[in-house]
Amino acid sequence: MIIHLKENIDANKVEELAAQSKSIALKTGSYTRLITSSSIKELPSFFDDYTDEFFTMDSDIQLASKDYRSDIKEIDFDTFKIGGTTNNTVLIGGPCSVESEEQINASAEHLISMGLKTLRAGCFKPRTTPYSFQGMGMEGLMLLVKMREKHGLKIVTEVRDSTHVQAIIEHSDVIQIGAKSMYDHGILKACGKQNKPVLLKRGFGTTLQEFVQCAEFILSSGNPNVILCERGLRTFETKTRFTLDLCGVAWLKEKTNLPLILDPSHAMGHAFGVPDLARACTAMNIDGLLVEMHPNPKVAKSDASQQLNFEEFKAMKKSLDPIANAVGKTII
Repeated sequence: MIIHLKENIDANKVEELAAQSKSIALKTGSYTRLITSSSIKELPSFFDDYTDEFFTMDSDIQLASKDYRSDIKEIDFDTFKIGGTTNNTVLIGGPCSVESEEQINASAEHLISMGLKTLRAGCFKPRTTPYSFQGMGMEGLMLLVKMREKHGLKIVTEVRDSTHVQAIIEHSDVIQIGAKSMYDHGILKACGKQNKPVLLKRGFGTTLQEFVQCAEFILSSGNPNVILCERGLRTFETKTRFTLDLCGVAWLKEKTNLPLILDPSHAMGHAFGVPDLARACTAMNIDGLLVEMHPNPKVAKSDASQQLNFEEFKAMKKSLDPIANAVGKTII
């Protein structure tokens, strides 16, 4: 249940009501919302004198539910917006990892040459083995900052764990929470206590309910700027890295009020299939794509097989434009 309290209720009274109802208090300007478990279906009588309106919910997908707010949240990247009524599909490109200044600068210049606005790259890498490249850490993050200052690009990078979450919050424009960190409540709550956009990736073994409930941790901590990212599920199939859940995307579009970005690179795991997947994703009228590219994928230090080279990325983008236009979107 989501309860909208009357304006300007005394803070002590809000605290008392929250304690009585075992709810989370979320203050926005002069009014406060209390969010309780969705199992509560009737407004307790002690709220009678303090409530403007309330919403009973079918599940603990509450703040993200279209049953609560039917319009799609607009996310402000400062120089552009996605979601809401903007009709923008942001194409976020860049290498899996920052590897050197030369490599990340070449990637940034390629994006600029195509009129794109957003650079992605990992600095703290959540690898599946301790013997592979773990990322450049803070050195890599400072290189991303340098790319923003030099080229005016927005930067998206992943927080791996609590040891550097504040550094990522401080220096990135969009904070990415990866599939392996989706359940890290420390990261979720830290991202909820600030207002930068958060790109939340779906864990590769999670249900849609579990995925969106993780978004609720961020939303209920006070940050409304959450973007959902589908990046593929682990199934019985071994020929592709994961299986991109486009059925799930259709459900998220129908049931949630958060913008959606899709990651065909991690889903496919092989560069040859990424453009086709990107075209299918674009046809679903989504808010963005996260696509890996590298100056020379053959020598990439991580995820070499799924990264497009510059010419492949450029050709893919050219093929996406008419598809985006056909569904009323513009690739930016």
